[in-house]
Amino acid sequence: MAHDVWLGVALLVASFGTALLSAVAGFGGGVLLLPVFVAVFGARDAVAVLTVAQLASNGSRVWFNRHEVDRRLVAIFAIGAVPAAVAGALLLTSAPLPALTRVVGVFLLAMVIWRRVRPQTARVGDRGFAAIGAASGFGSALVGSVGPMVAPFFLARGLVRGAYIGTEAASAVVMHFTKLIVFGAAAVLTWRTGLIGLALAPAAAGGAWAGKKVVDRLPVSVFVILVEAGLVISGILLLITGG
Repeated sequence: MAHDVWLGVALLVASFGTALLSAVAGFGGGVLLLPVFVAVFGARDAVAVLTVAQLASNGSRVWFNRHEVDRRLVAIFAIGAVPAAVAGALLLTSAPLPALTRVVGVFLLAMVIWRRVRPQTARVGDRGFAAIGAASGFGSALVGSVGPMVAPFFLARGLVRGAYIGTEAASAVVMHFTKLIVFGAAAVLTWRTGLIGLALAPAAAGGAWAGKKVVDRLPVSVFVILVEAGLVISGILLLITGG
């Protein structure tokens, strides 16, 4: 009994801390929570629990930055993300998760190098951004969260601080909500995993609120460096946990 209590406390603390990180950097919470949830719940249940927790975290970030969200960009992203998230969620039961996780990790590290060597090449037009949404929706359904993967593309559209965090979070909400519908229909999301995710939601919302207070005080130059540092850390973490 005592072990379960301490485990619950540890999960709440992890959810709060990673949501705070996501609110500051715009991503990273899901990447850091994924190995923790896999260790506790197993790979399949971990993705379902993470999706519920991330919906709460991203939803809170949208609310706290609601006046700066680029709604047009969210709509373009959703055109690709929604059908791809459905396809990815349906493939969850048979997908090689470790291999895909390593691929995402390599991609993140490559994107940081790309931004530094050719900082303008990451900017894509509306059709390209819909394609980014499709890749994100598909990958998110399989590994729970690929927020770091899309970060360079949102940054390349000139979004910083609240505008970047709110817009990226709104795009993530679209994906997570779509996944929950499919997970529920395919019995990947059960009452147990759903309730666990909901229990972690207040901690995730609290972390998002605390992170908003921090990000409002960050200079733009420091913010971009922080995001890129997060990309490197997330990429390395995914490579390690993907084995």
